Parts: sequence; structure tokens; C-alpha cells
Amino acid sequence: MRFLQAATILQSTASLLRLPPTTLAFVLSPTKQLFHTTSSIAISRQKYPFVVSPPQKLVSIATTTTTQLQETSPKSYFSSLTNFSPMPDLTYPLLTAQNATTTNTIINHYATSSEFTTLSTFEGSSILQRDEEDASKLQKGIDIAKAKGVIDPNFVPEEYITVDVLGKNPEEVAEDILLKVRAEDSKVVVLCGLSGTGKGTTVATLKHKLESDDGKQVVCWSNGNIFRSVTLLAATWCEQHPEESNGGDITKALTKENLASFVNMLTFGKFKDGKYDTRICGLGLDYLVSEVQNTELKAPKVSKNIPTVAEVTQGEVILFAAEAIRQMGEDGIFVLLEGREQTVNYVRTPLRFTLTLSDMSLIGKRRAAQRLAAGVLGEVKEGANVEEIEVALDGQLAKMVKEASA
Repeated sequence: MRFLQAATILQSTASLLRLPPTTLAFVLSPTKQLFHTTSSIAISRQKYPFVVSPPQKLVSIATTTTTQLQETSPKSYFSSLTNFSPMPDLTYPLLTAQNATTTNTIINHYATSSEFTTLSTFEGSSILQRDEEDASKLQKGIDIAKAKGVIDPNFVPEEYITVDVLGKNPEEVAEDILLKVRAEDSKVVVLCGLSGTGKGTTVATLKHKLESDDGKQVVCWSNGNIFRSVTLLAATWCEQHPEESNGGDITKALTKENLASFVNMLTFGKFKDGKYDTRICGLGLDYLVSEVQNTELKAPKVSKNIPTVAEVTQGEVILFAAEAIRQMGEDGIFVLLEGREQTVNYVRTPLRFTLTLSDMSLIGKRRAAQRLAAGVLGEVKEGANVEEIEVALDGQLAKMVKEASA
């Protein structure tokens, strides 16, 4: 229906201008202005950028069927023709917001830029490669946990619900998810997806909506601090056993017996002021994670050893997290859990969502736009005008493309 509406709009324009309908086609010019491509008449000089790039080839609307429109052009592009909404200018406040509007505006600013396409392709490929490498490492850890008997090798998680985020802002994605959440009794929401699909932004939006609109108490859970806690205990063990650890070789601390002991030194529950927290108690240490997450848990002896420890403690951390999340859910707290499927599969809940992008090129475009925004903020002065920002963006783009091509 939306495609037919778009066709009707363009046919009406042809009629008003007394142009042959078969010649009516539109493209986005380098200056982001909408022009009639086969006439010297500018249909409109108002800026009408779109959230996604327009079709790369001309389409004769009046002589093209709805099916052909769907095959040759992004749906969200033609849908947007029925709801013209000019993008905001590239202002300093927009850049400092560093949100979806910021990235979408930059993407549309460079809708016809070959340099931006080069950078976004590089960024997209890099993200997918890292995701594949991370998934491989995580799966290796899961396989180790299964071999040790820590987790059930036959465990099957509940089915994931796929949410395509193409053409949607964070509010719309969150509302799609909340329709399911509000229809279920479960208070645990699991969110997965490739890097660049907006998991972090979606979690933040869900938290805000559940708290402000539904009056719920919400906790965003991450396994990261649990991995860091186990790593801190392993590093401390090495310090206390210099001979057995060969002078601090972290792998010497990672025996099956030691790992079981380290995990038993972690307790999840209500501690100070009746708030949920994780307590580290053992080997002479007694900490609450909330109080040392930015100090002891980020010390060099922890940070440098996390990859090694995480590989062999996936199972232990997964089970610890699943129990902690179960406790909070039963206590009426909404828990939002973001992560890779391999690590969140073992948390029981029917509210499991995977964010996807039917146009995978947007992953690279979003990351490229985010990098450009950050680069410009570090270059221009506070309160810079639109022209200064656009010049800085062009400079950052040329620099990043050069680096990517090196």
C-alpha cells in the first residue's frame, strides 16, 4: 500500500507539471536536493534526505509495478516518500547527542559519497570479522564447559524472536519488544544481535520505558564483572603461590579445583542498603563488586588476564549469572540481559530477542558515522556552526578513508 501511495504522489506531480509520466524519476543529488532527472525543472529545492540511501538506479514510477518497486528499492525509502520529514542540520548540539539521530543525519549527509561508502564498507567488514572471531572464542569456551560437565550439553534454549531494526528508531524497536514483554509474566529479557544493530541503545530505551511508563524496577545485567571477579581471584592466587604459578603464570591458577573454589568465593544477594550485589570473599579479599568495579576489577593484573580466564570459565560464569538473574526476576525486578547467544542461552526466559538488519550495509554506515561524529567533536570548538562542522566532517572522512586504505 505504501508503495502505491508513493507512486500516486509522483504521478500527481507529473500531472501537475504536465510531464510524461514515463519520464518521472527521482534521485538524491550530491547536495541532498530532490530533482527531476530528465528535466531542467527542479521539483523541489527543499532538502529531503532519507534515513536510508535512495535506489542507486533510476526508477520510472508510473510504469513500474509494485512488485518491481519492492525488488529495486529499499522499502523504507519509498515509504518515506509519503511522510517527508527533513533531517536536522549538522549542528553542534546534534553531534554532542551522539545518538541515532546523529548517525542517521551523517549517513544522509553522505548519501552519495563514494568516500563514505568506502569507509562504511571497511567498518562493516571489520565488525563482522570481529563478531565471527568473538563467536568462535566463545564457542570454544562453551565446548570446554560442556566437556567438564559444568553445563548441560543437551540444553535447548527457548526460541528467539527476530526484530528487524531497519528504518526504525530506538523508540520503535523498544515498543516492538515491549508488546511481547507486557504480554508475558516473565521479568527477564534477553537481547542478542550483531555489533552495530543497536543492542546497547535498545537496552537503555527499554530500561527508561519500563521505569518511567510502567513503574518497574529494572536492572541491566552484564557478565563482564563476574569474569573480572574470577580473574581477580586467579591473579591473587598467583601472587600468593609464586612457586606453583611459575612467577605469576595465570594458567597455573586455572585448574578445575581452583576454578570451582574461586566461583564459590562469589555470592550474589542483597547486601548494603538491601541492594543486590555480588560479594567477593576469599583469599584475603572481601569486596562488593559495585564498590570496586572501576578500581580493583580494572587493575592491570585483571585486564591483561581476562581473555585467558574467560575462555575456561564460560560455564561457571553462565551458571552464576543464570542464578543471579533468576533471583532478581522472582523478586519482581525486571532484568535486561544483553550479550552473545552462546552466553545468554542458559538463562531461562521466553522473552528472547535477536536484533537484525535486513540491510547489512547499515552496520558499517552506523559505525562510520559514529566515528566521524566523535572525530569532529574532538576537533571543533564548542558551538561550532554548521559550515565548520561539515568542513571538519569532510576532513575526518578523508583521514579515515586514508587510514582504512593503508
